[in-house]
Amino acid sequence: MWHGLRCVGRAFRRTGKLPVRLSRNLVALSSVLLFAGTGCKHWGFPQKPANYREFAYVTNGGSNTVSVLDLVYLRPDRVLQVGRDPGGATANPKRNEVYVVNSGDGTITVIDAETNNIVSTMGVHRKPYSISVDADGRMAYVANSGSNSVSVIDLDQRREIAVAGTGEEPGLAKVSPDMRSLVVTNRASGSVSIYDLSPAPDKDTGEYTPPKLRSTFDGCPGATDATILPDSSKVFVACSGGHEVLAVGLASAPDSWAAKQDPDTMHDRKLTLLDVGEVPVHLAMKPDGGEIFVSNFGSNTISELSTWTNEVGITFPIGTKPTRGIVSADNSMLWVSTFGGDAVSIYSIDDGHLQNVIRTGPAPDAIAFSADEHLLLTANTVSGDVSLIRTQGRDGPGLYTMLPAGKSPNSIAIKSFYVK
Repeated sequence: MWHGLRCVGRAFRRTGKLPVRLSRNLVALSSVLLFAGTGCKHWGFPQKPANYREFAYVTNGGSNTVSVLDLVYLRPDRVLQVGRDPGGATANPKRNEVYVVNSGDGTITVIDAETNNIVSTMGVHRKPYSISVDADGRMAYVANSGSNSVSVIDLDQRREIAVAGTGEEPGLAKVSPDMRSLVVTNRASGSVSIYDLSPAPDKDTGEYTPPKLRSTFDGCPGATDATILPDSSKVFVACSGGHEVLAVGLASAPDSWAAKQDPDTMHDRKLTLLDVGEVPVHLAMKPDGGEIFVSNFGSNTISELSTWTNEVGITFPIGTKPTRGIVSADNSMLWVSTFGGDAVSIYSIDDGHLQNVIRTGPAPDAIAFSADEHLLLTANTVSGDVSLIRTQGRDGPGLYTMLPAGKSPNSIAIKSFYVK
């Protein structure tokens, strides 16, 4: 109903009068419901081809569901019942599928984005926490925090094909862009494990070599988030149990230019520990890989890291309890959800100052851009809804509308595609 009211309001502001049906019949409710069910034209937004589809998949940990939101018509599409305590979600970069981690029952739900139906449920191990997919879209890696392991998933077969041991309570398992390395953050043991990865199973023989532990680095209490540079040369890890970020150089390929220039780069190596704010929980990297912005939950700041020099630049007040950050495709703007401020803060990277603060629902956590970045979505954990913020407009960024989710929404995955 909220979305329908927004549509009616825009029509009134644009024309100075109510829609004919409303003024003639004075039946506002029926018209609002019509708008809410069918969507409305989004004035000022880029027009999409008729065969374009885009959806947001919001995991609701408190209701064991995924809310599917239509980002073309800006309306709810459906609610899917998944496993218990769904958490992390990610979209496949090559096929129209979305994967949801169900921490409560040790499974992965596979959603077909073309039909928005559940097509498979894969068993993994205890308390899976996150899932990442490689650049080819054929392999997925699941960090099982309750069994101290990583599950290797063949997405063609939709089944687990290998398991690798990790440190205690692994949080993230991230694949490097060159698909040579798997980085696992171990929260309870305060360490980072790095594995050699082999290509996906041979389609004819099915042969596959499981991940092999290559190195482990300690001294990162509460290791949580990690981000790998686009050239796969380094990984930065947030040590959330303290106030540091660990920088590690990833082993380069033996035949690479870097290895020929410096043979030492063929081995993983600890580069430095960077002093940031208290309780660093999230790392947001610029698309060009030049800088990383750290959300310091405990000190209400962000810290700017240079990935070239491995040094901390400025530390800037950003709002109460910053949780997640995301950088625009043009590398100019950082958007940060502030869990304790019920808002999103917009930081100008080029100018080095806070540009705007936009109110959301209470306790925003996960954030995501729409495919064209005209919208920013925030999952509001207390109110169980999603704020849609317009990133561009005549009057600048602002809250556009709210859409319902379930209890305790905690992750957002975006998938866009064209129907053939």
